[in-house]
Amino acid sequence: MEEHLGIIEPLELTKLKERAINMQKNTDTLRKYILESSYIVFFGGAGVSTESGIPDFRSVDGLYNQQYKHPPETILSRRFFMSNTDEFYEFYRNKLLCLDAQPNKAHIKLAELEKSGKLKAVITQNIDGLHQKAGSKNVLELHGSVYSNFCVKCGLNHDVSLIKNCEGVPHCKCGGVIKPDVVLFGETLNEHTINSAFRHISNADLLIIGGTSLGVYPAAGLIDYYQGNKLVLINKSSTHVDRKANLVINESIGKVFENCLQ
Repeated sequence: MEEHLGIIEPLELTKLKERAINMQKNTDTLRKYILESSYIVFFGGAGVSTESGIPDFRSVDGLYNQQYKHPPETILSRRFFMSNTDEFYEFYRNKLLCLDAQPNKAHIKLAELEKSGKLKAVITQNIDGLHQKAGSKNVLELHGSVYSNFCVKCGLNHDVSLIKNCEGVPHCKCGGVIKPDVVLFGETLNEHTINSAFRHISNADLLIIGGTSLGVYPAAGLIDYYQGNKLVLINKSSTHVDRKANLVINESIGKVFENCLQ
């Protein structure tokens, strides 16, 4: 048994060393890309926020792999919101209102990169507002934000604290139901936001995609508008777009940015 362990240990150590070498090589390349570029765009998904403790949908511990009376995709649909508003809000408050979550290294480093003038836009599929909390200014929220809520009857805007603290379905003073300004399944993306995303990706000389499997459309289709030759994918698992990328880094996005943007 000791002899067997003696064989395994060096092999594992070798793998760790190889991973560290690859990580250094990849971050050096990303750093070089950033130095050479003047119009950087970041496109991010749920994996950017999981490092802040916010659950995603498709990972092993994601919402799709937890047991609910209805699938999350059903609960977070416009039809379900209209017909089962109580149950929608029970799930929404418990799973999507993560107001105490704090930005991680990825959010912070992206905000710093924007301040340097190189990063022109953050395009995010997330609704948690962590990019803004970290200091980013030009954030395009494809799926809306938990911090924006409106009355479906009179259109009056309401603070997220009302949603968080009330019981049952939140109502406006006019009596109308308050709806989070997030894009539910069955709803279309905001036209102005999607057009701005098109424009920024088309103009980018460096496009960094992070924390997304690129499986959610139409948002994932945005990267088809990239015309440059520095496409970087940072995700813990592989994606169907890896073969198109100039650089693929299968690591924690927070770790990558912390090592690269020092």
